[in-house]
Amino acid sequence: MERVYIGLGSNLADPAEQLRNALTALAQLDHCKMVGVSSFYASDSLLPGQPRYTNAVAALDCALEPLTLLDALQAIELDQGRERHERWGPRTLDLDIIVFGDRLIDEPRLKVPHYHLQARPFVLYPLAELAPELQLADGRSLKNLLADCPFVGLERLF
Repeated sequence: MERVYIGLGSNLADPAEQLRNALTALAQLDHCKMVGVSSFYASDSLLPGQPRYTNAVAALDCALEPLTLLDALQAIELDQGRERHERWGPRTLDLDIIVFGDRLIDEPRLKVPHYHLQARPFVLYPLAELAPELQLADGRSLKNLLADCPFVGLERLF
């Protein structure tokens, strides 16, 4: 089993409920065990004119291979009404593999640690709740990433 961190986000169709439903689905994944969930945070959209997002991070101990887990996450997104029309567009649910154990993954469908992680406070701060001493497989520490990414545009919800 490897520790995997999943970023969750939604800005459509009752975002907090979307995240709660996604967490229930994650907890039911075969060969995975939910071991932690961060607080929920409200964050501004990366694109102007969109509703604010609700974000969180979940920690799983997982025996699945990365692309198998990615397929399962995308199935959960589809089950919750995800439609892919535009990059960074509004969505009912977005599930991203942020960290997968000590693995560096560079596949056409999956980059881990998640690309642009260092510029996303809505991922870094919830992740820090679960793993404040985290060292990424690429050598970066979560503490250093947080020091360079201010808590701006975020609101801790619960």
